[in-house]
Amino acid sequence: MKRFLLIAAAALVAQSCNSSEDDYILIEANNKLAFKVPANFPPPAHDIELNYPTQKGFELGRMLFYDGRLSADGTIACAFCHEQPTAFTHHGHDFSHGIGNQIGFRNTPAIQNMLFQSEYFYDGASNSLEMLSIVPIHNPVEMDETLEGIASKLKNDPTYVKLFRQAFDSEVTSGNILKALGQFMTMMVSANSRYDKYVRNEPGAAMSQQELQGRSLFAQNCAACHATDLFTDSSFRNNGLPPNPNLDDKGREIVTGFAADRYKFKVPSLRNVALTAPYMHDGRFGSLQSVLNFYSSGVQPSATLDPLLNHNGVLGIPLTQQEKEALIAFLKTLTDEEYINNPLFYFQT
Repeated sequence: MKRFLLIAAAALVAQSCNSSEDDYILIEANNKLAFKVPANFPPPAHDIELNYPTQKGFELGRMLFYDGRLSADGTIACAFCHEQPTAFTHHGHDFSHGIGNQIGFRNTPAIQNMLFQSEYFYDGASNSLEMLSIVPIHNPVEMDETLEGIASKLKNDPTYVKLFRQAFDSEVTSGNILKALGQFMTMMVSANSRYDKYVRNEPGAAMSQQELQGRSLFAQNCAACHATDLFTDSSFRNNGLPPNPNLDDKGREIVTGFAADRYKFKVPSLRNVALTAPYMHDGRFGSLQSVLNFYSSGVQPSATLDPLLNHNGVLGIPLTQQEKEALIAFLKTLTDEEYINNPLFYFQT
């Protein structure tokens, strides 16, 4: 079966990979890249045709993603907080970092399977794959820049001038900066973990008895929120985490203004979760064991607590240590080594 690496362009492959021809699907017409929905995935949440990735659009988006000039002082690129070896998170940091060594107030989310998500960020501040980049760019603690300011800088770079012309038949513009970043993130699909290969019945794929037990426990206790093979239902829920005493983060309420959304945060995908510590929106847990300990005995009552975590007054998800170990073993099968090592997502500055 063909692997779902989902990036294809003859120049990119020749430049970056030694993989067999079967690993990639080339589309020559209009310079479009191939995008195939993995067999075990639900349909995309967005219409890819609205900003369909092309080879040059992808290359431009990748270059922008790694360019510090997207920040006011030239030091913070998207890739500064979104590092490929950890599924494009900022491993080991509770909160995002920004210009002037400023610290944000939320943990950096992973970038993966973005076309399949309906809303972005822990509070759903954006519902557009193209527009989401505005949030960190305009954030005074993170990049503290404007799209106009970025465009002004890039217009003085002949390489960018050429790439924008090739990708969009246009000069450097704010809108096409966002489109290029959107095309790059569209192609960032993680769907080749050992779990994926097992459920797709690919040759040589197997899971241990402990991993299969963990999968069964996951289906019983976790899959209602971490749904489908995206491992998220993209909803916003209060999971009973006590509010961080050092922050005034009301979660989804910040966006909607509704008290009913207080302390609700987006359910994160668990793909590559073994790589993305620390966990929760504020990075308070450093290990999967700590996360499961919380769900087993740390869930706190509140007015907006998700009903799935209150079973007739019993809060959380009762788990034995043996069950926790089985769940962790299963979660580790969601690590996609091909994704975190795919050279097409890396740009040598």
